[in-house]
Amino acid sequence: MHAWQDQALCAQTDPEAFFPEKGGSTREAKQVCQLCRVRDDCLRYALENDERFGIWGGLSERERRRLKGRAV
Repeated sequence: MHAWQDQALCAQTDPEAFFPEKGGSTREAKQVCQLCRVRDDCLRYALENDERFGIWGGLSERERRRLKGRAV
């Protein structure tokens, strides 16, 4: 576990919100991420570790892929 994860708001929230079924809403998870002070650390972790599922740093897998594509 990384130090930033102890401070993550998602750790205090229903994990299913961050891993919705295909076609499910990501709104609740993204709202939590907007308030989270370790959001940047979370997003960096997801990008560096090629996380393919869930909401990380306020972005879906598709949004992270697009972001990563622009950085290349």
